[in-house]
Amino acid sequence: MKKELLMGTALVSTLGAASVAEAVTATMSGNHQVGVEFDSPTSGTDTNAQKNDNNFTVSLSETTDGGMTISSSFKLMDEGSASGAVSGDMDAGLTLAFTDGSKLDVIAGGNASSSHAVSVPGSAGAEGVTVTSSNVAPTGLDFMNASTDLGIEYHSAADFLADGLSVSFSASTDTGAAATTTYRTDSHYAIGATYVTDLGDSAVTIGAGVSASEGSKLDTAVTNDNAGIHVGLSAVTGDLTVAVGFADGEQAGLSDNGSDEMTANVVKAGVKYVSGDLTFNVGIANGEATDNTIGSSGGKDDSVDKTSASVSYAVASGVTAILGYTTVEATDEGVATDDGSAWYIGANMSF
Repeated sequence: MKKELLMGTALVSTLGAASVAEAVTATMSGNHQVGVEFDSPTSGTDTNAQKNDNNFTVSLSETTDGGMTISSSFKLMDEGSASGAVSGDMDAGLTLAFTDGSKLDVIAGGNASSSHAVSVPGSAGAEGVTVTSSNVAPTGLDFMNASTDLGIEYHSAADFLADGLSVSFSASTDTGAAATTTYRTDSHYAIGATYVTDLGDSAVTIGAGVSASEGSKLDTAVTNDNAGIHVGLSAVTGDLTVAVGFADGEQAGLSDNGSDEMTANVVKAGVKYVSGDLTFNVGIANGEATDNTIGSSGGKDDSVDKTSASVSYAVASGVTAILGYTTVEATDEGVATDDGSAWYIGANMSF
């Protein structure tokens, strides 16, 4: 009996020591946003729908004796919503943070151009007006920033070469698999930069990026792969934030079967004002695009003009009530369509 107790004690001690040696620091964060959207298309039937946005992220991190931090993260989600691709379940790769303040993302590094896109205020609600699937006009500044999961991204430390300047570089490659009838991104490279400075009482941020990629599609040569530039400016003066952004580029592999490509540009502007527990957001976005079947030229114009606004109220710590409104005017192949507006009322709980 004594031998069994001694063996059990030794086993527990060994496992305990092993768990301490192999454990990393884990933290959890996320949000649960739930509300109701009231959608009113100009040519269609008014509809009401519940809107949910749930996120749960586990972040893992540990620091070596040399001071380098190794970190990664993953999201818990419904298996039915995962795409099956490496990035489909939103798992991150590895991030190595060095003692000089620089970082290296290894595997699923992302796109350095996207990392430096300026955030432009718009409605904090989950409302939106659905446009026809053939309307490809974008409203985001990073629509052309494709990449693959087999890549890295390097982030410089702050004050790189000049006070307030930070830069990033990224590159990725393909899996080596044969081309299929659906367009895919095979490789990319991108650079991005952010410059932060004070101008009187305002903190000014300038962000810009350049990205280019190559892709393939069975039996069809692409006229324009994903490529483009973006630049944005944000100024914060006390509780007021004003931001503008512009992007121009090409994108391939559009629509459900990856059969289209386009040239496009986007202009965005927005304002956010915080007054105590209240936050007011107003934003506009204009996207224009000319789309074609992959390998062809010509095409007709698509456009989306979106105006959005919201009021958010901090009800309690981590709990925010949101009232949002969005209106859209759109054209598809040069013909006006899909105009309408939508309201949203809901609440977000974050942790």
